[in-house]
Amino acid sequence: MDPDRPLLIPLDAAGVPDDQIVGGKAAKLTQLMQAGFKVPRGFCLTTWAYEAFVIDAKITAAIDMELGRKSLDDMRWEELWDSALRIRSMFLAQPLSELLRTTVAKGLELFNSSTPLAIRSSAIGEDSAGRSFAGLHESIIGVRSKRAIEDAVRLVWASLWSDAALLYRQELGLDPTRSRMAVVVQEMVDADRSGVAFARDPRDLRLDHAIIESVPGPCSLLVDGLVDPDRWVLNRATQGVVTWLPGQREDSDNKPLLEPQDLQTILQTLLSVEQLFGWSPDMEWTGRSDALTVLQARPIATAVPDDDEKRSWYLTLRPGDARLKELRQRIAGQLIPELAAAGEAFAAERLERLDNEQLADAIEKRSQSLAKWKKIYWDEFIPFAHGVRRLATYYNDAVQPDDAYEFVGLLRNQPLLAAQRNIAISELAQELGSNRAVRTAVEELLAKHANSIQWSMFREELLEREGAAEGFVQRFDDLQERFLDVTFDNERLRDRPGPLLSNLLELSQHSNPLEDHRGSLSISSAEFEEKLLAAVGVERRAEAMDVIETGRVSWRLRDDDNLLVARLDSQCLRALGVAAERLRELGKLTGDGNINDTYLARLVCGLREPSTDLITVEDSMKSDAPKVSVRPLGQTPRQLIGQPASPGLATGVVRRVSGRDDLGKFRKGDILVCDAIQPTMTHLVPLAGGIVERRGGMLIHGAIIARELGIPCVNGVRDAAEILKNGDLVTVDGHLGIVTVGAADFDLEMQVEKV
Repeated sequence: MDPDRPLLIPLDAAGVPDDQIVGGKAAKLTQLMQAGFKVPRGFCLTTWAYEAFVIDAKITAAIDMELGRKSLDDMRWEELWDSALRIRSMFLAQPLSELLRTTVAKGLELFNSSTPLAIRSSAIGEDSAGRSFAGLHESIIGVRSKRAIEDAVRLVWASLWSDAALLYRQELGLDPTRSRMAVVVQEMVDADRSGVAFARDPRDLRLDHAIIESVPGPCSLLVDGLVDPDRWVLNRATQGVVTWLPGQREDSDNKPLLEPQDLQTILQTLLSVEQLFGWSPDMEWTGRSDALTVLQARPIATAVPDDDEKRSWYLTLRPGDARLKELRQRIAGQLIPELAAAGEAFAAERLERLDNEQLADAIEKRSQSLAKWKKIYWDEFIPFAHGVRRLATYYNDAVQPDDAYEFVGLLRNQPLLAAQRNIAISELAQELGSNRAVRTAVEELLAKHANSIQWSMFREELLEREGAAEGFVQRFDDLQERFLDVTFDNERLRDRPGPLLSNLLELSQHSNPLEDHRGSLSISSAEFEEKLLAAVGVERRAEAMDVIETGRVSWRLRDDDNLLVARLDSQCLRALGVAAERLRELGKLTGDGNINDTYLARLVCGLREPSTDLITVEDSMKSDAPKVSVRPLGQTPRQLIGQPASPGLATGVVRRVSGRDDLGKFRKGDILVCDAIQPTMTHLVPLAGGIVERRGGMLIHGAIIARELGIPCVNGVRDAAEILKNGDLVTVDGHLGIVTVGAADFDLEMQVEKV
């Protein structure tokens, strides 16, 4: 071991700690110890240890390639999370070298083998006087076994590249070749009171106030938001209590958690730490009076709004386990049933029987309901989607699989509304394929009407032409009523049956891809579940089952909520359509454009005011603006780079899907190119030879379904739908995340050989 590059330094080591070697947190803890403050015993694995690990494991180049695939500025939240997950898996996949294992074992000699330990990050510059970046890096508490400690160290190292850290990459100065992370290993102190304290009020540093918060038990209960703390505001000069606010806890007896002497001890410690460092501290503490122990001290981070509002919002999408469980119970038990009931009630209303005033009221009621549920969608449904990501990290940390996305096996065969619809479509297609006469009649009628006919007229003509079609018509009616009362591209799918009938005809010519793939799955969801339970052990079985259940419900509802909100949207459009037809008959509306919510106020006014001006509905499809061909800098038409979302190779012609009419043009083997696969269009996926999406992420609908069906998929391709044109020949490489435009290289080589 090079004495100039030590891998381990005890926290109580003599000398001035070097932030570049031990990181910000460890440096401050060492200074506190040297100044006589009570700090838990421990040691620091230095940044040299991190460097030794990543060099030995050859991770630096892999991180560089992972983050260099696409500009991070162009990545969505899901893509950043994917990159962080893959990097995390890289760290877990590589064991510590013998030298590092020996180093850790040497450090652990400081503790009794039964002592629970805290493994905490200590990045260079962490807890500095600038931004503290609290919560960006990992801390793992209650660790005992040597194997668990080694795993925890690697997880803390990996958190240097967490999704949150990547969001703040510029401020952190993240660089795969230079960034390093130290790790603090300390004994945990068991105390009946813990909390945080601020030498100044972080809401207004000008006030001569200090704030102390306390919870019963360990400090993690407060930091993780699991327990509501008691809060005191103290006058720094007089040291008297200004206010006390008891925490809202089930077991609270409304008595203060801390005695006056406890408050005095904490305040005196705060002021002493302030004098030591020259800045007002934000301090984590545990224990009371003489047993008061300082866990951490850093400069108070003032409440300055983040320059990037979207980034701040992204950071709220990472609720903890307790919040996820609360959301699961509320969303699955209350909100989703209420949302479904609202759609059912609107669908059952006979709008044609309402007078004008009642119809206007019905439109406004639907609009208000849709607005309400869209807000709930953003406030609660979207944060709950983190349940799937939590399952991913939990599974990978415990099982440490070779494939970072093996956990997706736990999500198989969930009763998604879209999956139920796709099965119904597939079954109806197989039935249509078995009845040649009905199939021919449907095909000829579609050709005759060019996909523009209303279902009521199509239904009538089909029954007149082919009496044997009665069963097909009935089942198509059922399919529409159950699953197609939704919107796609701001239009109701129920208004015109053409696209879906075209899909049914195409599917009827091929074997059932859903059944074909279901039979090829070698490992069931239950087997993945047992694999996880075996990895975590009996003691954590209940915890693991809770994470699994939350992940599955999160996955199911993130799909279902889209369709249920889309049904409300559909019912709004239905009411607007009834109003438009009524006003057209009265001569108060003209034009052949599609009715949408931009006409809502005028339609309502037209229903209520006899003297309303003529409403003209313009065709939104007409535009004199020239089409702009987008060619991103750094990319050529020959090769487009994205994220490898589902492995495999596929060559085929491009079929872009951006509107309802595009759905009906899709053919077996086409390469599906779109902005993002929505739940309303997942029935196309079994027909696709490959998938290319602009939106990136391994847990979006297209990626998950593609992996389930074994279809190559590349997502996160910037401007994919603008660059690729219908009919382009492309090769989708789902292993590398590359889309090649034109003949594949091996095809070109064969052509050269023939010449």
